Amino acid sequence: MRGTTARRRRALYDDAVALIEREYASELDLDSVALRVASSRRQLQRVFEEIGQTTFRRHLAEVRMRNAVELLEQGALPVREVARRVGYRQPAQFAKAFRRHYGTPPSSLRPASLLT
Repeated sequence: MRGTTARRRRALYDDAVALIEREYASELDLDSVALRVASSRRQLQRVFEEIGQTTFRRHLAEVRMRNAVELLEQGALPVREVARRVGYRQPAQFAKAFRRHYGTPPSSLRPASLLT
């Protein structure tokens, strides 16, 4: 890969990642992010594979799960609200994704004082 191509791809990846970090709670999909960072769908897929060593969906899920953990550990919000705040419309969908990601239900991260 030529230097200018590598720099362009790195910039595209950085732009997409920054957008995801800012707007992970909204409805994001590959097509809408590609449009917003002035890329094609396929080019953005390639960039996530080559630079990020991941996929768009995995990266988005990782960002959402990381933020969900922070909210759950604070303990102030019900799981349903945490799900909504990190971009899931259905709490059950969030719980399933959380279990798949961490191997434990979201409620397991609640502070012990809230579980008694």
